[in-house]
Amino acid sequence: MSVSETDTRRRVEGVVFLALFALTIPAANWLIQHAGTVCVPHGGPCLVPVLPGLDAPSGVLMVGVALVLRDLVQRRLGVFVSAFAVLVGALLSALLAPPALVVASAAAFLLSEMADLAVYTPLARRRMVTAVIASGIVGLVVDSLLFLWLAFGSLDFLAGQVVGKAWMVLLSIPLVIWLRRRDERLGLMPA
Repeated sequence: MSVSETDTRRRVEGVVFLALFALTIPAANWLIQHAGTVCVPHGGPCLVPVLPGLDAPSGVLMVGVALVLRDLVQRRLGVFVSAFAVLVGALLSALLAPPALVVASAAAFLLSEMADLAVYTPLARRRMVTAVIASGIVGLVVDSLLFLWLAFGSLDFLAGQVVGKAWMVLLSIPLVIWLRRRDERLGLMPA
């Protein structure tokens, strides 16, 4: 594959990852209010089981995916595009969140994704899988603590939030391993 072909592939894949990253924001906001095995009355979240006997607000599924997609956006388009995407994502989160969740949604998104970026960046060149896991863990803990506290004034769902997001990060690892190996085979370098 020529240099221009690999650059084109890297940019196209980056735009796809960026679009998917952007879609996680409205999806998380919609899920938390509309989808789950049970929805807490009077503005509470809809819940999904993440382990037997452990529930979490359903938006956790998309937040876990967003943490991984942000890493992939950075790998394909670079740290500055990724950081800009986080800022735009926080704005989108504020615009799309239900009124009661605007501050919690935007603040948690911004700070968790920036924490993810800060951990992923120094690790990514040499240990992509480790970088995705480590940054995902940091991001999901920051997001869980901040969102629950700001949105509900309670950390009642903390364990479920962390487990639900961790599931999504862990389920992405086979894709990340495949992507890293394919990149090496094609000579596709990170941005």
